[in-house]
Amino acid sequence: MLQKPNQRIGATSNSQVGRDFENQARQYFSSQGIQLHEGFSLLVGVNGETKAHAFDLGCGDQKVIVECKSHRWTTGGNVPSAKLTVWNEAMYYFLAAPDGFRKVMFVLKDFSEKRRMALAEYYIGRYAHLIPKGVELWQFDTGSLAADQVWPVST
Repeated sequence: MLQKPNQRIGATSNSQVGRDFENQARQYFSSQGIQLHEGFSLLVGVNGETKAHAFDLGCGDQKVIVECKSHRWTTGGNVPSAKLTVWNEAMYYFLAAPDGFRKVMFVLKDFSEKRRMALAEYYIGRYAHLIPKGVELWQFDTGSLAADQVWPVST
């Protein structure tokens, strides 16, 4: 298989990696009694202007919206800065989403030996000021199929 620049090693395509991760997220939430649908659309906006936005997963009955990100540290252990801007964009959509919804950012648990932290932990340390009130950040371990909430931090 010919590897394209910026494509996940061993993957057929980055979009397939994303779809596979969304499917794992949906299965995880289903095991928790939350039935989510792909491409869940809501009107979002600020200052009275709205437009439809499709969240990765969601449910109108259970009032849950989820954005899924399966990003990893770079192969050299560096910060994937461009990818984290996509996380910031997701935070803005959560901010612009209607009140009353549970808002979950569901990310791949990827640990960096070099930095001695998971990517979600790095994101919180660098961008906590951009996480809207009420947004939950969960990291998912694809090996154990376990998820843990890393934001908000319980005191």
